[in-house]
Amino acid sequence: MMGPAHSLSGAAAWLGVGAVAYALDRPMPWPVLVAGALICSGAALAPDLDHKSATISRAFGPLSKWLCEVIEKLSCAVYKATRKPGDPRRAGGHRTLTHTWLWAVVMGAGFSALAAFGGRWAVLGILFVHMVLAVEGLLWRAARVSSDILVWLLGATSAWILADILNKPGNGADWLFTGPGQEYLWLGLPIVLGSLVHNVGDAITVSGCPILWPIPVGGKRWYPVGPPKSMRFKAGSWVELRVLMPAFTITGAMSGMWALGFVG
Repeated sequence: MMGPAHSLSGAAAWLGVGAVAYALDRPMPWPVLVAGALICSGAALAPDLDHKSATISRAFGPLSKWLCEVIEKLSCAVYKATRKPGDPRRAGGHRTLTHTWLWAVVMGAGFSALAAFGGRWAVLGILFVHMVLAVEGLLWRAARVSSDILVWLLGATSAWILADILNKPGNGADWLFTGPGQEYLWLGLPIVLGSLVHNVGDAITVSGCPILWPIPVGGKRWYPVGPPKSMRFKAGSWVELRVLMPAFTITGAMSGMWALGFVG
């Protein structure tokens, strides 16, 4: 899928988690619901760090372009080093390492640890990166015609406001993980979810997605998981734009209202 659809699906997924949490009598404080939805929206762009033309490659100027080149080369090297005879030969690294469940879990765990032990500035950094990505994904039309500096200012302002709100008692810094020193440990959850939702979105397109790596399937280490080919679509097609994106918007809105106790 394309960047905007990935971001919408990420936001909708976290709002869905909020609805489930409410149903299980572990409701999210509204700042957790909002911040998590935005983080998940941004994280849903992150697996495309292996693609130099993806939305995320433009998000932070030369730095993100350079990072995409590095990740693409790393992904290609890992693919070549771990492929089985049934896996095709390929020159690039797109839709390989960063499009796996293992990458999603490692990223989520890393950001959780950074949030829990890195203090306020680490939390602000995590929020800033994902707020910028959320703006690039959800407000992509405006972001394309705006300067990078304006997008970064919006991301920084949003991160600062959210960090201050979350830090107040009862607003969610210790949601789900309540032990001493476990504040903000939950920040890794929307990052894992965003990556996984991205992979599922790519799996239903023509090429499929090797979500299960490194688990071998059918003689392949990089098995392209996906539905029957007759049910797949091309990225950017009318199915994505006219069916999936409206569906993500509607389900996300309904889930958000449920999570806040307005329905159900």
